[in-house]
Amino acid sequence: MALSSFQVFNCLMPRPPSASLSSSSHTLVASLRVSPGFGGSPEFGSCRLRVLGSSKYRTSAVVSAEGTEVGDSVENVGDEQVAESEIQERDFTGTPYVPIYVMLPLGVINMNSELVEPEVLMDQLRVLKSVGVDGVMVDCWWGIVEAHSPQGYNWSGYKKLFQIVRDLNLKLQVVMSFHECGGNVGDDVHIPLPQWVTEIGQKNPDIYFTNREGKRNSECLTWGIDKERVLKGRTGVEVYFDYMRSFRVEFDEFFAEGILSEIEVGLGPCGELRYPSYPAQHGWKYPGIGEFQCYDRYLMENLRKAAEARGHSFWARGPDNAGSYNSQPQETGFFRDGGDYDSYYGRFFLNWYSHVLVDHGNHVLSLANLAFEGTCIAAKLSGIHWWYKTASHAAELTAGFYNPCNRDGYAPIAAMFKKHAAALNFTCVELRTTDQHEDFPEAMADPEGLVWQVLNAAWDANIPVASENALNCHDREGYNKILENAKPLNDPDGRHLSAFTYLRLSPVLMERHNFMEFERFVKKMHGEAAPDLQINSREEHNEDSSANPL
Repeated sequence: MALSSFQVFNCLMPRPPSASLSSSSHTLVASLRVSPGFGGSPEFGSCRLRVLGSSKYRTSAVVSAEGTEVGDSVENVGDEQVAESEIQERDFTGTPYVPIYVMLPLGVINMNSELVEPEVLMDQLRVLKSVGVDGVMVDCWWGIVEAHSPQGYNWSGYKKLFQIVRDLNLKLQVVMSFHECGGNVGDDVHIPLPQWVTEIGQKNPDIYFTNREGKRNSECLTWGIDKERVLKGRTGVEVYFDYMRSFRVEFDEFFAEGILSEIEVGLGPCGELRYPSYPAQHGWKYPGIGEFQCYDRYLMENLRKAAEARGHSFWARGPDNAGSYNSQPQETGFFRDGGDYDSYYGRFFLNWYSHVLVDHGNHVLSLANLAFEGTCIAAKLSGIHWWYKTASHAAELTAGFYNPCNRDGYAPIAAMFKKHAAALNFTCVELRTTDQHEDFPEAMADPEGLVWQVLNAAWDANIPVASENALNCHDREGYNKILENAKPLNDPDGRHLSAFTYLRLSPVLMERHNFMEFERFVKKMHGEAAPDLQINSREEHNEDSSANPL
């Protein structure tokens, strides 16, 4: 599948310093016979797979792009023969158990709050259960449940879904999704904010995040109205709390039975705690630095008060030299090396901008704890890894993460999560820095370094850390990267992810060869022995490799 530049940025991933996989005791080998029909997936193009044996000779089957075995390649290197290209893997047998959840399709509940194709879904969930998946994640969309009138909630479709999940003895992670669906990577449905909210926005567009040019972003509500009674007499945080409280009452039996293992609270666009600084609908393309999103009248008033309190009222403005969505740092006076981001004014503005982000998380998570007392809550951070190898970290700054090279911008966020006993969910654990450097060398990205920083900030704060992949992942290389991050090698404290959520249930995942790799990944995440795939080419010769396991 051809990826847009927006999709590609999200598909590059982290390699923490501990990810050295050279030990022979941690090397598994691929002993894979490939059927002629097995090459339908791009992951199985021309490759060489290492085979372990007791002899000093090692052979590797050479597989053509069509997936047929065309011969053996043997190389003699002294006492040991090694394949031209090795697949090296750690043996995760006996490592800590990391629960695996699978995200359900975005449109599993339609705009009428009806469960879509329940029989098909039930069959798919049975297959997931059969390979040891612990549970599923589902978005509870604000735009569906409270669509037509304030506090007029319709949970009917979700109730049917939850009953199916309970009947199959699976767990549930539920996302309180206070954002719009559509226009982002992987969005295959459109779910706007509630109709009554958009009607308010037509008369008062300042309820939305706004850039310097005055362009509004209707993905979610600005944090400037968290405490402003502009939503039919309610503030933003009151609306979120009422929604969460309604959910808690409606699904009390599922809480009591322990079916609901975690509630993830949406805190911004895509459900992530960040400003909508890089919206594709406004023309942003990877690796643009994005733009500050604080120009609605409520946030500007907040900035004015902060500037006056500092004694510099003329600082009540956003930077006028920060470029535009697709600028590069060195093209701007604000983000370039030695630029204004590190001036007295720049530090004031960035402190304020990031403080608003932390305050929003603080307000909403405190109310989430009231609504869901006794249940684990979580929130998600996005992986803004481009321009990470520059001094200013411009893309992170516009997203609200005050993380230039001389400051740890994630420690204050982790401390806020700790205050509310919330787990931190971080994205993009399947991405590799080397891939990014090959495809976008100009982006100065380091997803592996970013993941390492964020995970350690959370672990240092002693809070649970969960994760998910940024884009669909079906290949072993991606799964191995996730495993490296989930269970860091030689960590003296034995730290590991508290859970992993796979993005997402789809017909592609259910294709036979993809599902076999996924099952193997689940076993490794659970710390179980996972022998390599053994596929006999004669037995499978006439079998369609894309056959659904159902």
